[in-house]
Amino acid sequence: MWNAAEIDIDASIPQLAESGRLRAIRRRILGKIEFQILDLLGDRTVKQQVIARYLSAEKEAAGQPASLVAMTEANYRFHFRGVSTKDGAEVYIYEVTPRKKRVGLIRGELWIDPTTGALWRESGRMVRSPSIFIKRIDVVQEVRFSGGEGLARVTHLSVETRLVGRAELIVTERPLAEGAGRVATH
Repeated sequence: MWNAAEIDIDASIPQLAESGRLRAIRRRILGKIEFQILDLLGDRTVKQQVIARYLSAEKEAAGQPASLVAMTEANYRFHFRGVSTKDGAEVYIYEVTPRKKRVGLIRGELWIDPTTGALWRESGRMVRSPSIFIKRIDVVQEVRFSGGEGLARVTHLSVETRLVGRAELIVTERPLAEGAGRVATH
């Protein structure tokens, strides 16, 4: 969404009662993603098996053509479900079904602002697992707007793994102010 963003990841493995937190700056440069870690706290298993794997998956996804997973008619069937309200504004709700079972595509729904076409919410389940160790991935992603500008994107992921049960992540992304992010890391 943004070429430079501050990201916060709160992750946990409830079955193990372990958690971790990452604060970083993500930059997209010539189709590649780079992370500048500002803070990484928590249990080792969560940091290595949940947060690090998420960052790795994000880097890998950035290397793939966006057209493979884009919310377009080439990848999805759209079915209008109705009108609702979000933060006092009207939204159109669409059911989305992938045309093919491909990693990165979801079956679920979209909430779209009828005036601007902005995507407010995307939710559903990935139709294909990216790994043999993952049973399923559920995702809910919401964008917070003010005055037509995207202020933040919050993604909730619930990943059902074969090894440790469910892993949960909340990823909050905010656009990075110009000139920010030159913080010394330790």
